[in-house]
Amino acid sequence: MALDVKFGVSTWLWTSPFSKDTLSLLPKIKEYGYDVVEIPVEDPSLININEVKQALADNGLEAVICGAFGTSRDLTNEDPSFHQTSFDYLDACFDIAAGLGAKFVAGPMYSAVGKARLVSPEQKKVEWDRAVSNLRIVCANARKSGLDIALETLNRFETDLINTCEELMRLIADINEPEAKVILDGFHMNIEEPDVEAAIRRAGDKLIHFQVSENYRGTPGTGQTRWDAYKRGLEAINYKGVISIESFTPEVKELAGAVCIWKPLVPSQDGFAKEGLEFLKKWAAEESHIQKKQKSEAV
Repeated sequence: MALDVKFGVSTWLWTSPFSKDTLSLLPKIKEYGYDVVEIPVEDPSLININEVKQALADNGLEAVICGAFGTSRDLTNEDPSFHQTSFDYLDACFDIAAGLGAKFVAGPMYSAVGKARLVSPEQKKVEWDRAVSNLRIVCANARKSGLDIALETLNRFETDLINTCEELMRLIADINEPEAKVILDGFHMNIEEPDVEAAIRRAGDKLIHFQVSENYRGTPGTGQTRWDAYKRGLEAINYKGVISIESFTPEVKELAGAVCIWKPLVPSQDGFAKEGLEFLKKWAAEESHIQKKQKSEAV
């Protein structure tokens, strides 16, 4: 069956950080056929909620808000000042999300991205418990704005805490707050999950956002990604959220360095956005082999 979803794209595909200048991308994003723009909040002070809200309305787009968790935003750090920095940052993200009509803030907010080390089981338990207790506070703060949080798994080169959906669901069970939900990113899943369909099924109705690119971070449909398995998993849980392209440009050196993109992945970022969406719309609309067989047998 066809997936009943909306399609989005992250502005990270073209630029960073999101600011007033980024709003010039919105007419193009709408023209290409997207429903949603994914807004990465690196510096909340650069985002004027009223200006962004008007630009979204002018272009008939909805917003998804994603966080960026650098070294200073670390809920597992032994120094409580890092926790407060994270709370303050996430509160600003909640204000932006609520102001723009978004339903959640997404990202790997349990720890700083790039904190990947081999630690003892005892140390991991300490950091896990810090993440749990601090994310309960984050959930309570999100609740005040009527929002959820979408927690994201990352690959082993970007974090040592949460690499698989199984681990993420265990974290969410320990948090035990209704606001704690799931975002899955196919790039990370292709590295860490033995079975991407099973991972999506495991997330179930907790899955509220789904990011995609190819296995090498390139244009959807040009690599080795198991799009058939994604489709089966999303159909099985009756997913009706947004499927959003997230990738990056090597032109923004700081961001490219953080995600280890050392060369262009495509001839043009505009082509990435257009061709990626064309593939995703065709993929989401096509019937499975089983459905085609059932139809032919019924004739």
